[in-house]
Amino acid sequence: MSFDLASLRAQFPILSERPAGRPIHYLDNAATAQTPQSVIDAVSRHEATSRGNIFRGIHRLAEMATEAYQNARSDVARYLGVADPDEIVFTGGTTSGINLLAHSFGETLQAGDEILISDLEHHSNIVPWQMLRERRDIVLRWLPVTDEGRLDLEALADHIGPRTRLIALTHVSNVTGAETDVGRVVEGARRVGARVMLDGAQRVPHGPLDLPALGVDFYVFSAHKAYGPNGIGALWGRREWLEALPPFLGGGHMIHRVARERSSYADIPHRFEAGTMPIAQAVGMAAALRWSMVLDWKAATAHTQRLTERLLHGIGNIDGARIIGPAGLQGRIGVVSFDLPGLHPHDICQILDGHGVALRGGHHCCQILMDRFDLSGTTRASIAPYNDDADIDACLDGLKDAVRRLK
Repeated sequence: MSFDLASLRAQFPILSERPAGRPIHYLDNAATAQTPQSVIDAVSRHEATSRGNIFRGIHRLAEMATEAYQNARSDVARYLGVADPDEIVFTGGTTSGINLLAHSFGETLQAGDEILISDLEHHSNIVPWQMLRERRDIVLRWLPVTDEGRLDLEALADHIGPRTRLIALTHVSNVTGAETDVGRVVEGARRVGARVMLDGAQRVPHGPLDLPALGVDFYVFSAHKAYGPNGIGALWGRREWLEALPPFLGGGHMIHRVARERSSYADIPHRFEAGTMPIAQAVGMAAALRWSMVLDWKAATAHTQRLTERLLHGIGNIDGARIIGPAGLQGRIGVVSFDLPGLHPHDICQILDGHGVALRGGHHCCQILMDRFDLSGTTRASIAPYNDDADIDACLDGLKDAVRRLK
């Protein structure tokens, strides 16, 4: 698929809706991206023609559902650049995947072992490790954040050591838009024998990956931020690690045999997929990633970068505005968070909604980062390939109106 903005936008039916008689200027993609018609059709077609429970069923619908589910696993593996589909574990999303890892990997840790996270993390990559600390008496160490809203990798060597077992960091910040220099993190981890997990929730929507080239050990993401359905995501882990980890949830499907004395567990990935999984959502996630794989990402990235530059410049021209994150385009995506002193983000978003512009206001599940910048919250705009200049114009016009009305 070449990058034709008009035809791309036409694939997203919600963009042609006009609630309250206004066009939708959707700039809340970091929270949830919109879904193309091909994904909606894939889910609907599966539910209409192939709905059944997966595995062990011997009737045709069960076989069709199982085939669709397993094909979805292969599609996720291809998108991530992974050769072995059995390294893909379906989860409820990024949060679910990190919790799974915190429990299963956490079972391998001893009191005093260390996990390194950062002040830049979403709560989903903080709270599960804090809960693990309470269970296993591990030590959490915190990598600081620079004034530009990037991980302070100059301080990495000071925060890892012989007891470091895992480095768990965001691949791209959901507040500052800053991309992590993964190579430096992996290099530091390998020096001390630590594993690396990346929260890819904000990176996966911006094109296919090559996880083996990144050199990390675990990767998590959510479908709903990557043009797919809610309620589904994936954890990728190296086979040797997944095979060594105990399951997190117990129940149906994840077992080999159940006896009164004890149970034995299925091979990967099934040992981590207890109960009836979200089958139609897996089909939808796979459809979204297939759609994404044929997009011209070089052109799409140039387009979103141009829009990001316009947005950064326009916000920068508002008196007193403060960008929370990189002011330029290098090493960042189109997530733009900002503070307008004296104006509450919720009030700004409410006024922008009157202009048909969807933004996000608050702490974005990053209260530690907000504390770092002495803020209670920010206003955030986030750009996807289907956004256009009219979206940026409406946002900047709405912000001018908000300043006039709220000052």
